Amino acid sequence: MNKRVIIIGAGPAGLTAGYSLLKKSKEINVTVIEADPRYVGGISRTVEYKGFRFDIGGHRFFSKSKEVEDLWSEILPQDMLDRPRSSRIFYRGKFFSYPLRATEALFKLGVFESARCMLSYGKAQMMPVDKPKNFEDWVSNKFGKRLFSIFFKTYTEKVWGMSCREISSDWAAQRIKGLSLATAVKNALLPKRKAQKNGEVIKTLIDTFRYPRLGPGMMWDACAEKIKEIGGSVLMGHRVTTCRWDEDKNVWTLTVVDSTGAESEMQAEHIISSAPLRELGLALSPKLSESATAAAGSLKYRDFLTVALIIKDREQFSDNWIYIHDPNVQVGRIQNFKSWSPEMVPDPNCCCYGLEYFCFKDDVLWSSSDDQLISLAKSEIEKIGLAKAADVLDGCVVRQPKAYPIYDDEYAEHVASLKTEMEARFPTLHVVGRNGMHKYNNQDHAMMTALLCAENILAGHRLYDVWGVNEDAEYHEEGKAGIQSSVSGLRSVPTKAGFSN
Repeated sequence: MNKRVIIIGAGPAGLTAGYSLLKKSKEINVTVIEADPRYVGGISRTVEYKGFRFDIGGHRFFSKSKEVEDLWSEILPQDMLDRPRSSRIFYRGKFFSYPLRATEALFKLGVFESARCMLSYGKAQMMPVDKPKNFEDWVSNKFGKRLFSIFFKTYTEKVWGMSCREISSDWAAQRIKGLSLATAVKNALLPKRKAQKNGEVIKTLIDTFRYPRLGPGMMWDACAEKIKEIGGSVLMGHRVTTCRWDEDKNVWTLTVVDSTGAESEMQAEHIISSAPLRELGLALSPKLSESATAAAGSLKYRDFLTVALIIKDREQFSDNWIYIHDPNVQVGRIQNFKSWSPEMVPDPNCCCYGLEYFCFKDDVLWSSSDDQLISLAKSEIEKIGLAKAADVLDGCVVRQPKAYPIYDDEYAEHVASLKTEMEARFPTLHVVGRNGMHKYNNQDHAMMTALLCAENILAGHRLYDVWGVNEDAEYHEEGKAGIQSSVSGLRSVPTKAGFSN
């Protein structure tokens, strides 16, 4: 009898898991369930508006995992572009390179401010915070309080809607590991410096990346089609409401609601979920313990919206994206989709900017009308100096709930509680991806969790610790694409207990 696997969510993790399972076994039936009626790819989808395409955030295709790099090439063999990376920070009316070039940053800040930054950095090196637990202390140890307040505080608090002292240091360790003022100075003085490591030439910082010519959604559309071509199914506009486990029969029964509101039931031996961990924890039956249910309900998420502006191209903006640290505007980051790929913009006389606003669903910003948000974006793009409001020809708004899992003081304890109980009680329930694991991982990390999850299911027992992906397979801003194996680089799990064959 074939093994049935239901995958909740058609983002990078869900689609990667489905494709990997179907490629490697003819004895597995795969069904992917996606709530969105039109787009696969989750937050990595590409939205189309009047022929213009834009991402929900920018998504570079770069990984130290050879498996992931090879998979991208397999799915889109003819459609991947090599793109130069260019990003800056906007602060006090000036643009600063990012990753930071220390000499440029100190020059633009001026003699007095630069002196304060260097004194602050020296103090941090002599008297660092011991075992920093929050974002502010972790970054201040690396750069000093003054540079933290200039280049990290405002933007980070825009993203998360909370004080940097309330954000766990885990997020800083994940996103900016290895960077410090010392390394920034080295990179500024020796920007082309290369080092040898195990016979490989390692570039100091990532300066190029791959990108599908029509955006990341092109990758995931192709992956969904491949799943269907080899016998799987992808159900769009369907939402899972309950997951009921029968321990005696070792089978799951899922209640699924389609776009018309009609309910149906589906059964499987395995569930792979990339849905938000909070929603999954509350949808399980038999119910989790009172403490685990409380842990699930305590997980928080940051929501996100993009205002895409179609603008007459005056060639004022050549970067891929710019971080907006200026507190006088609400926008947090601006993407230039023409710089990601010229084919994202059908009219060569136009460009398309994506102004990104971070918010919560009960904020005034989220509930503002599309016209109000477009007006706000037009005024802010002019205030920053990247375009004139009069040059804006059209606009479109896309809202993305639960874009980012929040790393507050208690998140790790809540996740650990859920993980422990779910693994003990539901042996064939697997979580993957960013929201599925409540881990702020990158697209390739999400894919790695899916690839290892598929290996575990195919083996019939837990070969790999999927939760170790971010710890053992990181790249952040450093490294060379495809230099290590995501499988060989991760811890194996010796026990075979807990998974049914």
